[in-house]
Amino acid sequence: MDKTIYLNSLFDYYGTLLTKKQQAYFKDYYFDNLTLSEIAENENVSRNAVYKQIQNAENKLLYYEKNLKQYENSKKIKKIIQNLDTKIKKQIEELL
Repeated sequence: MDKTIYLNSLFDYYGTLLTKKQQAYFKDYYFDNLTLSEIAENENVSRNAVYKQIQNAENKLLYYEKNLKQYENSKKIKKIIQNLDTKIKKQIEELL
């Protein structure tokens, strides 16, 4: 799976566990496709500071998934419910 898509998925699960600054930089970089230099200029910080915050955010997201496995388990559950009754399947998907 593409790293960007994977990290965006992990952000959906664990993004609130990041600091506000990490969340903002991550969103700017991955969702808004801003460069490190653009983010640095907007935030009045160095490009290196932005890079470090994004790296820390990525590492935290990977760490959380390694230990909590929310994304992995969600994929497994979705695979299992494919063969269920449509009504039950819809109810379970709403919970995910």
